Amino acid sequence: MTPRQNRTRDRAERGIPEATVARLPVYLRALHTLQERGVATVSSEELAAAAGVNSAKLRKDLSHLGSYGTRGVGYEVEYLVYQISRELGLTQDWVVAIIGVGNLGRALAGYGGFASRGFRVAGLLDADEALVGQEISGMAVEHIDRLEEIISGRRVSIAVIATPAGAAQKVCDRVVAAGVTSVLNFAPVVLSVPDGVDVRKVDLSIELQILAFHEQRKAGGPDGYAPPASGEDPPGAAQYVEAVEA
Repeated sequence: MTPRQNRTRDRAERGIPEATVARLPVYLRALHTLQERGVATVSSEELAAAAGVNSAKLRKDLSHLGSYGTRGVGYEVEYLVYQISRELGLTQDWVVAIIGVGNLGRALAGYGGFASRGFRVAGLLDADEALVGQEISGMAVEHIDRLEEIISGRRVSIAVIATPAGAAQKVCDRVVAAGVTSVLNFAPVVLSVPDGVDVRKVDLSIELQILAFHEQRKAGGPDGYAPPASGEDPPGAAQYVEAVEA
């Protein structure tokens, strides 16, 4: 059993909810900011405000890690950073391969936050012959034909897929067949994977659409209009129907 699988099993045995796991990186980011400011201890209220959650939820989340803080003092920032980092598996080196080095892949390759959080990019791969051999952020792009060799030889743990949608599933199938069980997907497509493989999807367009929804509501409804009364068609609906029927 791999270290990641051991942690997943241990977490399940200790009853740490997935929602809590999803918030731990947010707490860790806030704690790193406090460290940079030289803060030694932090109250649950202060940390919760920095993380954008309520303090009761934060205390419950941290209690799953066995961290309860000290009444009147709060949490020791350095120790809490260690606790959360250990829980997330960030106290060891995780090897990452980025597949697809278009604009997004290049940006990811140049992101300095990977190394500081325990992730080492060990491979940049692409199918475009014109890109192979180019140096990006100190690394040479390699041909995707070497995917399996690179995953095995460099002990890649996590594959980041930043390919066009049409190529993503095939790439995912290959990395899974090569032994990778954690995939971060930036391609605008839902990937199908077998049991035991974790996929996290990042879709910037969906996030923007959600923000657009909220902006629209702030403006009083679609196109800035207030929602129509019951039984009334919204502005433009008749014209849309006519266009479709035509």
